[in-house]
Amino acid sequence: MTGALEIHPNAVVEDGATLGEGVRIGPFCHIGPEVTLGAGCELVSHVVVAGRTTIGPRTRLYPFASIGHPPQDLKFRGEASTLTIGADCLIREGVTMNPGTAGGGLETTVGDSCTFLANSHVGHDCQVGDGVVFSNNVMLAGHCSVGDYAILGGGAAVIQFARVGAHAFVGGLSGLENDCIPYGMALGNRAYLSGLNIIGLQRRGFAREDIHTLRRAYRLLFANEGTLMERLEDVAAEFENHRAVAEIVAFIRAGGKRSLCTPRETPSAA
Repeated sequence: MTGALEIHPNAVVEDGATLGEGVRIGPFCHIGPEVTLGAGCELVSHVVVAGRTTIGPRTRLYPFASIGHPPQDLKFRGEASTLTIGADCLIREGVTMNPGTAGGGLETTVGDSCTFLANSHVGHDCQVGDGVVFSNNVMLAGHCSVGDYAILGGGAAVIQFARVGAHAFVGGLSGLENDCIPYGMALGNRAYLSGLNIIGLQRRGFAREDIHTLRRAYRLLFANEGTLMERLEDVAAEFENHRAVAEIVAFIRAGGKRSLCTPRETPSAA
């Protein structure tokens, strides 16, 4: 989007803010002095963007979104931290996003083409990939990572330091206290791994053969025989040339501060 700036007379844009070409700022918005808005951003009304926040081109923010205010972390002491949001994101009513802290690398990042529905939250020091969808009231605690194209259903809560893999699905009202593998589907409170995100894979255009391969790898990975790490090495060897399976293997090998979300029972089919 190109064109002149459009700033409603009832909006407040503080000196020092950087506004790209074609930015539109509606009534009763407040833009802080260290904020950068990319070309074509639109703030519909009553949006507040504070702190050292950068928002990419063509992102649209709806009323009462609160972006870039100090982290909800009692250890925060005003350190110079940042929040970076990518291009073409949709941020609906009441969404909150916080910058990083000294204990988490001083930055929170959100990728391109993400959707955050009403009242969802991205906590401090989180890393959110591209194409991610948060439904209404999703709560992402601090220090979490969410991979590309993951979807979190309404009211889902993710504990601090947890990882959600690429293309994963976390069901509505789930309480995720462990890491969810790429392509996995986690359901329940507390959440368990209930299979693969087959519908999501189909919608993303994954080939039928690739989905069948992922199913076979999933069944082997969470079988009863041996330890998880032994089964992981078996999967790594058998499917070494399959990119999606390799992502799951790399995710588990990388580890994190949380345990792995696993099935309640041995999977007969994913």
